[in-house]
Amino acid sequence: MQSNLAMRLKKLTRTLVERFFGFFGVFARATTCWPLLLTLLFVSLPAHAAVAYFMEEPYGRFGAFNPTGHAALYLNHVCADTPTHLRLCHAGEAGVVLSRYYKVSGDDWVAIPLIPYLYAVERPDQVPEQVSADDVARLQTTYWSRHLTGLVPPTPEDEDPPSGNWKQLVGESYIRRIHGFQFDSTPAQDQRLIDYLNQSPNRSHFNLITRNCADFSRTVLDIYLPHSVHRNLFADFGITTPKQVARSLVHYGRKHPELHLSAFIIDQVPGTIRRSHKVHGVTESLIKSKRYLIPLIFLGPEVAGAVAVTYLIDGRLSLPPRVRVYEAGEIYDPSHVSATLLPANRPALLNPMP
Repeated sequence: MQSNLAMRLKKLTRTLVERFFGFFGVFARATTCWPLLLTLLFVSLPAHAAVAYFMEEPYGRFGAFNPTGHAALYLNHVCADTPTHLRLCHAGEAGVVLSRYYKVSGDDWVAIPLIPYLYAVERPDQVPEQVSADDVARLQTTYWSRHLTGLVPPTPEDEDPPSGNWKQLVGESYIRRIHGFQFDSTPAQDQRLIDYLNQSPNRSHFNLITRNCADFSRTVLDIYLPHSVHRNLFADFGITTPKQVARSLVHYGRKHPELHLSAFIIDQVPGTIRRSHKVHGVTESLIKSKRYLIPLIFLGPEVAGAVAVTYLIDGRLSLPPRVRVYEAGEIYDPSHVSATLLPANRPALLNPMP
């Protein structure tokens, strides 16, 4: 009797599945493990596409001289066949980080997968808990030898990687803290960006004043959010800075709540490497650094006062007081939620595609 009851329940279950899921009923009849059908249905649903702007803190001597930092963009549904050719991601891929660099293989922009970009390794479980400068150099060299020799060939004398700015492509979270600002995007926007960058000449014409890394981020963001980012003629003297891009994005997001703009921080990995500095705009750098402020005062109190007023009126960026801080190895945890700039909680962007 128990056996008959079990068979009737199984038959009833099959019938319900067939009626509710239409053609998927063929699959249900072919297997007694019908819950697998529901699992496949949910797994096949795509995660929402999103873009994150990375405002990265300055570091080292050059960072002290020029504290504007670095700008990059993370796209969770855009991947790359090579560092200079984009495509849509396949299932299980976590997207790429795009940015413009100075003197890296003569290319204007380079795309690096998320985990290598942050940690110079291929999997989250390979991220060290703390590092020294020697550890970072070893990790960068190992990743270069496996994946970047086509982009950055070895020196003619031996097989060692050449010196230069290519090291900015991988292991960024070892040398600086990253402030992220994410918003929702669409597959059509992703495809538009892929077509634009793949079809445009990718040759470097880097210029610190008019074609820097923040200018590249402004160009890409204009494809997703037209006219969302603009230069600041007063606070930054017309130079596009990483902080101004973030400022514009936050301002735009407050006007467009449907974007679900939110913020997060990717912390610098602990270790003996010096901590990075806060990101500043141009006038902010002048009034907050003694090396610049003292000459300004000598030029005249009026000049220093004008610079200070310009910064106070049009150069500040208020970051949310409580944001999710990601530490090494936490990037792929889907339970994390980033603190929002607007009243709408969204899943953290730094999750892999299903």
